[in-house]
Formats: sequence, C-alpha cells, structure tokens
Amino acid sequence: MAPTNTLEMGTIGLQEDARELTRHEEQQLFLDAAKRGSEYLKGVRDRSPFPAEEAIERLRVLDTDLPRNPEDPFAILRELDEFGSPGTVANSGGRYFGFVIGGALPAARAATVLAAAWDQNAGFRVLSPIGTFLEDISLGWLAKLLGLPATAAGALVTGATMANFTCLAAARHELLRNLGWDVEADGLFGAPEISVYVSEDSHTSVLKALALLGLGRARATRLATNGQSRIVVSQLPKIERPSIICVQAGDVNTGAFDDASELCAWAHDSASWVHVDGAFGLWAAASPRKSHLTAGFSEADSWACDGHKWLNVPYDSGFAFVRRAEALRPAMAAEGAYLELGQQREPSHYNPELSRRARGIEVWAAIRSLGRTGIAELIDRTCDHAALFAKRLKSAGFEILNEVVVNQVLVSFGSDAHTEAVAKALQREGTCWCGLTLWKGRRAMRISVSSWSTTTEDVEASVAAMIGVERIVREGSQRS
Repeated sequence: MAPTNTLEMGTIGLQEDARELTRHEEQQLFLDAAKRGSEYLKGVRDRSPFPAEEAIERLRVLDTDLPRNPEDPFAILRELDEFGSPGTVANSGGRYFGFVIGGALPAARAATVLAAAWDQNAGFRVLSPIGTFLEDISLGWLAKLLGLPATAAGALVTGATMANFTCLAAARHELLRNLGWDVEADGLFGAPEISVYVSEDSHTSVLKALALLGLGRARATRLATNGQSRIVVSQLPKIERPSIICVQAGDVNTGAFDDASELCAWAHDSASWVHVDGAFGLWAAASPRKSHLTAGFSEADSWACDGHKWLNVPYDSGFAFVRRAEALRPAMAAEGAYLELGQQREPSHYNPELSRRARGIEVWAAIRSLGRTGIAELIDRTCDHAALFAKRLKSAGFEILNEVVVNQVLVSFGSDAHTEAVAKALQREGTCWCGLTLWKGRRAMRISVSSWSTTTEDVEASVAAMIGVERIVREGSQRS
C-alpha cells in the first residue's frame, strides 16, 4: 500500500515548522526500522565479517555539522541504514572469531526490539515492574545454570569489566568491614591495607576493576602460571592477612581453568575472598560434557560472567554474583530518602548503576528460547567447532599452542612475523576474521568460537581460507 503521508516517504525536512510525529507516523517509523533490520540480517551471513575500507570511509557522510533544526526521522533512519549498515562488523554472521563474542540469538534480538518500544528503566521496581520482574527470574535461572550457591545475590551489569568491579567492591567492603572500617562512608584514606593476588595471565578487565576501586593494578601480587595459563598451585605464597584472590574460569587465550578447589582451600585458610573471573568459561558449568572444568568454582565468594559471550544475548550484558547479599548490597546501595521504595529487592541497590536499560528482558528470552539442554548444546557445539579448527590446522602442519579444552584456539604459522602477516592477510581476504595475541612471549592467531550461528561449513571454509592465505604469504615472502 502506498504511504499515506509525505513524512512516511522521508520527503519532509522538519525545519522551522517542526511538529511531533502522529501516532501512526511513529508506528510507521518503528516498522521501517524493523524492516531495515530484517533486510540487514537477511544478508549478514553472505558478507565479509569485517567491513570493507570503502564502507568505513563512507561513514564520513554521517559526520555533519551540528544540526540547527529538527530533521525528518525517516530520512535520518534511511541515511543511517545506507551508510551505517555496510560499516558494521558482522559478528552475527557465523564467521567472526576475533574476540569471545557471540551473535545475538533470534529470540534475544527480537526481545530487544520489543524492549526498545517499551523503553523501560530497570533501576527500581516502580520504574519498570516488567523489567525488574524478569531480572529477578533471570538471575535465579543464571545462578542455577552456572552452578552457583542458592544464597548468591546477583546484578545485571554492562559486561565482565563491571561484573568484576561489582564483585571486587563487595570483596573490598567485606574485608574492610571485618577490620572495623566502613569503606563506603570513609573511603580508602587511612583504611587498613588490603592485599590482592591475581594470576599473571589475568584479563585486563580484572586489572581495570582493581584500578577503579583504588586497589591498584601494580600493587597486586602476580601468581605464577603454567604453560596453559593455569595458576601453579605448588608455587602459592603464604597469605599474611585476609586478601582478595582473583582466579580464572576460562583464560581468554587458552580457555584454561584454574584449580578452583585448591585455590579456594588455600585462600579460605586465611579468611581471604576468592573472586572468579568467569566471563565466558563459567558457562561450561551448563554443559554436562564440560562441567568438570568448573569443579570447585562454586566454593568461591563471587563470580563475574557475561551474557553477550556464550549466552548470545545482545550487548551490553554482564552478570555479577556474590555468595552473600550482605556483602554486595552495602557496597552498591543507593543512598537517598526517595530511593527507599519497598521491601523487595531493588536492582539499583545491587549494582553500580541507577538508570539503566532492562537487560533482563533479553536474558529471559534467550534462556526461554534455549532451555537448559539448548544452552548445553550451544556450548558443546562451539567447543566442537574449536576442536575441528585445531584438528584441521594441525593436520595442515601448523602449531596449535594450547590444549583446546573449550572454544579457544591459539595457532602459530611459524615465526612471529609470519604469523602476524598471515593473520592480517586473512583479515583482508574476508572469509572470516581472527585476531592476534601475544601469549607467553609468542605471537599467535586466536580463534574464538562463541556464536550460535557458526556451522561446520563455516569452520571448513575458514580453515581453507587460512591454509590458502598462509601459502600465498609464504610464497610471496620467498619471492622477495
């Protein structure tokens, strides 16, 4: 049917005579956005995972002078789609392996569209009954899937960085409270000293959280790791005072898991706090095939995890869990007379944010759409894809540097310079996209398989591209 007004056609520029959209026009604008999004998804699997240089250059069209007057929303949307869509990274296409990120599940993506229409603020129950209700449900489901104690209190945050921050803030509160110090009221000036121990291969998000909390990156004692980035239990030092111990469930390079049972026993002997950075690896607990890797992690005191990794929900979605609400709530509580709103759990008393989007909507939809068995199958399938990558590349004569225990593969094509050249050439070739890392002093290409949409055919096509690109780079090097 033809548009019923000129605004629907995107021909009216709203200048001096600007007016609000009618309800009908507002609906048409939303439907236009949904249609454009649907068209984008229809072609996402057929395009290169990374945008072409030409598409990136064309983004400059969007860099205009600050508009003086209102403009036509339909024209704005059309321009955003025309120039913005080609400039995106197609991490939903199944062949993006550069970082540990998954493409959004259909149910979660659709829930995002509905949530955008709802426009909910999930900071307090009075702001969004549906947002806070689904958050409560989601946190309960997540705790069960991740194998956490029934007492654990949780928060939905932006990602692993803020999840680590939230958990470590609870740890800081609890240790100082036990020493008679109220850090939330009195700060760190004059406070008793807190020691922190981290893996020498800790992720940057843990170190950033320590910096934000005033505990310092450089002050942390680094615990030695083995050739797979696991903390070496036999080399653990004596803990002189109650401290914070940070361990890993899934190293970002190797996928390795620390020996949680031994580390928790060592830490708890000194009344120390064990925090788990489990951004993606903690999801192994949801798979009967992989849950043995997470043995002992439930004995820790706090856990950070991401939803936009293995659960495949849209950004931004992270989870912070603390064994006891009595440690989390005081560290995060929002002060103010008008914020004392009821006896039920108020989300803003458990995480760093007040106003925030209702992340629980997408988490709820994702878990409902997969169920426990579907989540386990997703984890197993992506791990199998990683194992296939390793098998094919090893058979082709390349070195796999890590034990492929979950979804991470480190491959060397020879010298550091040659590996870097191959990885960059692969990125330009466009079949798939993998990143580079420096691990244990060696340059490696890292393959992270996290997306529900990756198929065996994607893996085989990507391996073929890797082998072909390496041959071209090698032959070019020999000629020069």
